[in-house]
Amino acid sequence: MRRLFPIIIVSLLIVSCNKKLELKNSDALVKIGNKILYRSVLEENIPTGLSSEDSIIAAEYFIRTWINDNLLYDIALKNINNKKDIEQLVEDYRKSLFIYQYEEQLVNERLTREIDEQSLYDYYNENKDKLKLERPLVKGFFLKVPVDAPQVNEIRTLCKSPTSLSRDKLDKYTLNNGVIFDYFVDKWMDFNDLISNFPEEKLNRGDLSIQKKMIEIQDDTYIYFLNITDYLLPGDDAPYEYAKNTVQEILINQRKIEFLQNMEKELFQRAIDKGEIHFY
Repeated sequence: MRRLFPIIIVSLLIVSCNKKLELKNSDALVKIGNKILYRSVLEENIPTGLSSEDSIIAAEYFIRTWINDNLLYDIALKNINNKKDIEQLVEDYRKSLFIYQYEEQLVNERLTREIDEQSLYDYYNENKDKLKLERPLVKGFFLKVPVDAPQVNEIRTLCKSPTSLSRDKLDKYTLNNGVIFDYFVDKWMDFNDLISNFPEEKLNRGDLSIQKKMIEIQDDTYIYFLNITDYLLPGDDAPYEYAKNTVQEILINQRKIEFLQNMEKELFQRAIDKGEIHFY
């Protein structure tokens, strides 16, 4: 038989597409030894939005996996030879996990707030030669309009002149015609992310080579405008606003090592002073 579970259990597993089952934690589905699988646990592991049939399939799979895991675990406990070694590994991992989580909690609570803007800027200026770009960056703006949009020629003219007046007119045009307008003249953008807005079948890497210029591409549905007002190439110094997050991570890691070392020394000395450590 394909079904390995009683029909009465399967009937209880049906979950509607958009509604959770109202289950009590005391509703047991399966018991193996002293281990019980409750329907509340099952519900938490069934993806929402499934049809009734798919919910039953997912529930059956989860129950069967739970049964197999526990049967194998019971057999392994009774027959494995190096049980003590495994228990020691589990205890070591548990200890390491608690220590790691606590250290991360302390770092997030204390160190992140201590790094001010001036510290970030000073480190950036002192280490520019180490903060090189790996991807090209550009400034400018991107506009995507339907091919049948009104005043396309006027829009084309505005796109060639990235002034504040042009931006105001393009903002108004965007609101009235439902087009996509992304203005980034005052901030750096990843060039590879930008060209992903263009249709691949019309994409010509030669036309999209990085330089200060106006790029226009058209397909059957849209016209794409990209005006590049400034650019940086891989190997150039990363601008501060782009490198800021990287600098913050570097400083946090540096201070994290020092902070944790000092914390360990303080804990050790405190324990010595209190007589909590006994050497034999």
